[in-house]
This record gives sequence, C-alpha cells and structure tokens, in this order.
Amino acid sequence: MADDIDLASERIDAEMQARLRVLPTFDTESLDECQDCGEEIPSKRRAIGGVKRCVDCQNHFEGRR
Repeated sequence: MADDIDLASERIDAEMQARLRVLPTFDTESLDECQDCGEEIPSKRRAIGGVKRCVDCQNHFEGRR
C-alpha cells in the first residue's frame, strides 16, 4: 500500500506533466530585426525561437514598463 508521501509525489509528477504540456513551443524562426522599430534583435534573444520584437518593444506590446 502506498503511503502519503508516495501519493503526494505521484500527484506532483502528474501536475508537472500537465503544466509542461501547455507551455508554448517556440519552433518558428526568429526575425533578425524587430518588426516594430527595426532594431537588430541580439543573437541570444533570437536563439529562443519565434522572437519578433526587441525587448523594449515586446515589453511595450505586453503593457509593461
């Protein structure tokens, strides 16, 4: 019979798997230049995949300061 710790561990594993399944995937190629301002997007940021804006424009797009 499984004890409480084993049950809790199984529940945590199931929740983690569920959360990982809904994460966005960034499998499209990034742009070299920001689509909003035209500035070059740094290579480290482009490596993420699917990047279309520089950090400043992305923050503005998301309504952050």
